Amino acid sequence: MLKVLIPTMMLFPTIWLTHPKWVWCASITQSFLIALASLSWLKSGSSTEWDTANAYLATDPLSTPLMILTCWLLPLMILASQNHVNPEPINRQRLYITLLTSLQVFLLMAFGATEVILFYIMFEATLIPTLFIITRWGNQAERLNAGTYFLFYTLAGSLPLLVALLLLQQSTGTLSMLVLPQTQLTLLDSWGSKIWWAGCLIAFLVKMPLYGVHLWLPKAHVEAPVAGSMVLAAVLLKLGGYGMIRIMTMLDPLSKQLIYPFMALALWGIIMTGLMCLRQTDLKSLIAYSSVGHMGLVAGGIMIQTNWGVSGAIILMIAHGLASSALFCLANTSYERTHSRTMLLARGMQMIFPLTTVWWFLASLANLAMPPLPNLMGEIMIISALVKWSPWTVALTGSGTLITAVYSLYMFQTTQRGTMPHHVINLQPFHTREHLLAVLHLAPMTVLVAKPETISGWN
Repeated sequence: MLKVLIPTMMLFPTIWLTHPKWVWCASITQSFLIALASLSWLKSGSSTEWDTANAYLATDPLSTPLMILTCWLLPLMILASQNHVNPEPINRQRLYITLLTSLQVFLLMAFGATEVILFYIMFEATLIPTLFIITRWGNQAERLNAGTYFLFYTLAGSLPLLVALLLLQQSTGTLSMLVLPQTQLTLLDSWGSKIWWAGCLIAFLVKMPLYGVHLWLPKAHVEAPVAGSMVLAAVLLKLGGYGMIRIMTMLDPLSKQLIYPFMALALWGIIMTGLMCLRQTDLKSLIAYSSVGHMGLVAGGIMIQTNWGVSGAIILMIAHGLASSALFCLANTSYERTHSRTMLLARGMQMIFPLTTVWWFLASLANLAMPPLPNLMGEIMIISALVKWSPWTVALTGSGTLITAVYSLYMFQTTQRGTMPHHVINLQPFHTREHLLAVLHLAPMTVLVAKPETISGWN
């Protein structure tokens, strides 16, 4: 654990003490070496036990893939942001990379925490750098409004969780993730215990986000710079799923009665967000709404608490993190050239950027869960588990899968095919940096096809 955490912290002096000409190159190189070092965690993926670094930080097969995804994403975020932040003064460039690095430190400590209260503190700490990135480096005039939505939705969900954790500590005497699953909770069938159950889950459902408390996500995505969109879609939403998996093992007696309204919202959200995507004109907004639909499927898989459901949720979280981050990168490259996120004003790109169209096509196929990519494996496992739980869910999940395929192809068709608008002239060619970004997103997904058990959690 520390072999990755300490080099990540050493990125701070690298960023601030390096010669201005080498800031981007040095930070990308060091963060990429950290990402390669994090791959060594995979060797313990066959074990189902905790691999403890110290009393507070440890890894296990559930947290390992998410921590590797976090490390893998940092160099890609810095690489993607270079063109956007380069015109600014050097100290602001350093501050921007520092915020991205601090986000990685908080996320690693959140995923590696063995104490629930440490996880809660790091879960909340990720809010600060993300808020700065959205409100300071966002593209549009609405960025302060988006930051306010993000802040208050997250805080409103998190405060009940803090109270619920204090009550848990009072009744069990411990908040250790290693001990709590073996602890028998003496829960009564009272309204108080039901409210406590909801308090434990609502913070994670807002973070995922569940349909109904998702309004902060499209705003945050649309206004955020490319690195903010990437880390939101790829890792921060997964904090909600990870927290749910950890906390659901402690809530088992009550969960059988109380998950029905949340399941209804999650499954209905798959349909509704898919239909919203079909009528979106804003490219980033479409990708953001598609994330809500995928996370609804993940929430459903986690809440029914079966081996297949939880394994499918972990696989889909990792695969969706790579696919949606790739889509946001490609959307940003299009925006930097046409200065518009409206799909109809940036169509017909296949004629002038044929290689980029290949990346768009592969990312769209990953988004709609094309075989043999891990997205399909995760979705099939979750849908199978849901059908076993209730055969009626097949109507909602089947319709959601069909709508996902339709809007993914609609996005590809609108942005890449058709006649090019007359106002689109003098476009810059795509840089090697941007092609490298697409490859570094899509290559891990194809590698995982050969060995999907590395990201399937305990099963």
